[in-house]
Amino acid sequence: MKDTRTFSCWIGLISVILLASSCSREAKIDTPRPTFGIAIHGGAGAISRQSLKPEREAAFRAKLTEAVCTGHRVLQNGGTSIDAVEATIRILEDSPLFNAGKGAVFTSEGTNELDACIMDGRTLKAGAIAGVKHIKNPISLARLVMEKSRHVMMVGEGAEKFAFEQGIELIEQKYFFTQERWDSWQRAREREKQREKRPGTSSSLLEDDLGPDRKFGTVGAVALDKAGNLAAATSTGGTQNKRFGRVGDCPIVGAGTYANNRTCAVSATGTGEYFIRLNVAHDISALMEYGGSTLEQAAGTVIREKLTKLGGDGGIVAIDKNGLIATPFNTSGMWRAHALGQDAKAVVAVF
Repeated sequence: MKDTRTFSCWIGLISVILLASSCSREAKIDTPRPTFGIAIHGGAGAISRQSLKPEREAAFRAKLTEAVCTGHRVLQNGGTSIDAVEATIRILEDSPLFNAGKGAVFTSEGTNELDACIMDGRTLKAGAIAGVKHIKNPISLARLVMEKSRHVMMVGEGAEKFAFEQGIELIEQKYFFTQERWDSWQRAREREKQREKRPGTSSSLLEDDLGPDRKFGTVGAVALDKAGNLAAATSTGGTQNKRFGRVGDCPIVGAGTYANNRTCAVSATGTGEYFIRLNVAHDISALMEYGGSTLEQAAGTVIREKLTKLGGDGGIVAIDKNGLIATPFNTSGMWRAHALGQDAKAVVAVF
């Protein structure tokens, strides 16, 4: 009887081992496909529920949905994260709703100057352009700088000469004119004149006193493709009424744009001078790589603590190597959207 019980125990143990082995093999077969996704922003700033008209909100939501779905389709079909962020940004650059491309704000001289940056998280290669005036889609020129030159950043006339050599058509400044941006610039100029008339006050070099026009429309996108590669891209028309050839954080690698397959991809929007001083985009990555922080922890620390303490305002969109996203901001609102996974639907938010 004892031998029979011992034999039965051994049979049971072998059965359990075989079952566990079978489950293990089954788990390997059913391993889910790599995570992929995209997150975008259309600017952060003084956006209030009271002043946001329903028809304008609908227009923003529709364009953000179109843009994020464009990038998601690229990823869904096996395209690269670089292709996805470029395609997405081009949609936003072609829209007058955002301060990038067609909707760029006016400088103090009544011109439109454009900046853009793109970065490949796999190779750490990056391309950036600044102060260009005749490029319809700055993000595509930034990509050409990354892929077709030995440089990282080109500016002004030199960047446009490079664009011409690469076959990009140079367009007239009138393309960027929109009545809304023009009227906003006129109001800003009038406020500037009033400040100059007040004794003891100095003219601001930043966008610190634009009243109801105080908002940022910089656009950005971050993506993770099916191969596990990250990319980030940002495009902007800079700050309204800017002078002296000012360049913000957008085209500066590590400040407004950064991507690294070891950690995350980041695109920023806000008062660029503060993002430059804090090296915001890279700081988020560094906290993850060297400090062991999660993306949410790192992004929250940099935006809600460091940036706020310094007096800066704005926000970021970011995605990590696992497909998790973070979108912290310290302003009243930030236009943003994301689409994650194979059958994802676009999620759009502002407040």
